[in-house]
Amino acid sequence: MNVVLGITGSIAAYKTPELVRRLRDHGADVQIVMTASAEEFVTSTALQAVSGKPIRSNLWDKEAEASMSHIELARWADVVLIAPATAEIMARLAAGAASDLLTTLCLATEAPIAIAPAMNHVMWANAAVQANRTMLQDRGVRILGPDAGSQACGETGSGRMLDPAEIAAVVCGGQIAAQASEQLLAGKTVLVTAGPTREPIDPVRYITNRSSGKMGYAVAAAAAAQGAKVILVSGPVSLAEPAGIEVIYAGTAEEMYSAIHERVSDADIFIAAAAVSDYRPANAARQKIKKNAETMSIDLVRSRDILASVASLPAAPFTVGFAAETEKVRDYALGKLKSKKLDMIIANRVGDDCGFDRDDNAVEVYWQGGEQAYPQAAKTELARQIIQLVANRYEKESNAIH
Repeated sequence: MNVVLGITGSIAAYKTPELVRRLRDHGADVQIVMTASAEEFVTSTALQAVSGKPIRSNLWDKEAEASMSHIELARWADVVLIAPATAEIMARLAAGAASDLLTTLCLATEAPIAIAPAMNHVMWANAAVQANRTMLQDRGVRILGPDAGSQACGETGSGRMLDPAEIAAVVCGGQIAAQASEQLLAGKTVLVTAGPTREPIDPVRYITNRSSGKMGYAVAAAAAAQGAKVILVSGPVSLAEPAGIEVIYAGTAEEMYSAIHERVSDADIFIAAAAVSDYRPANAARQKIKKNAETMSIDLVRSRDILASVASLPAAPFTVGFAAETEKVRDYALGKLKSKKLDMIIANRVGDDCGFDRDDNAVEVYWQGGEQAYPQAAKTELARQIIQLVANRYEKESNAIH
């Protein structure tokens, strides 16, 4: 993906070298365009070092513009991302101004545009800024954030730039481009689970499954990018909430079961990416268990099967499971597909060297009468491809029923 990264004059510009690194980790080719104000907050030397390209800032650079380079940049870009985006740049974009290289490029490009606002919370709440935000959204500009929290001025509120990792995941997950084109899941509701569950042994100990939640969160974001209303039921993770997605937190397998069955009647598609504990302690101690005996036994009982219970509903949604296996991946995945009467299953090998706690993965997808393998790629990219396949299979099966 070719990303033109516009940097404007906000204190949040100090985060842009990290943003460039994150974009490049996803495989993006990044060309930076800075405004004059941005140069007061971050140096072109640092940005050139992380991007590997000369920094553009001057519309009247005779050498660069000898071949109408700003038009070339506008055509080269797959996405134009402005981060941080100040109130000033939002006003210029809303007015259709072309006073510098960045705004001229935005007018000249046919690529989708995304902005990550960053400003004081009072500025963000100002009626003029909100009017510009609405106008830009109506024209198809994707607004990423802002986040809420403590700000550089010492105040607290909404106006912080989103975390660079989250911005990069949205941009490189194909979500911006998908928004600008036909959305495969427009008008559909997708229910997704992600992360592990924790089954208490006592107030300080628990049994869990190894899961970062990255794949499930990427799938939820990719479904939203294709126009779906997404409900994400998440176990305990250390991930930022995806923008524009309803998130319900569930600590245990039983809590996740209840949350899913409270909302599953609304869902057209159910994607179970969570690593739910298959067993839980029969009786959790009310107080911390002291280390007295040489050995200790814990009686485990089986957790209710969320995936099978959804697939067996009289009016079940299109149901997609995940299978993380250390061996015989294909055999176990096909067995799970059949025994739980799923519409589709996504399988991958896991271990110390793959699958867990990584930003990339490789998966195999199976359904009745078909299969598709996806080689090693960023989880955000895999999620985009998986959602496209899910949407296509869902449409085919819905047409077959009707």
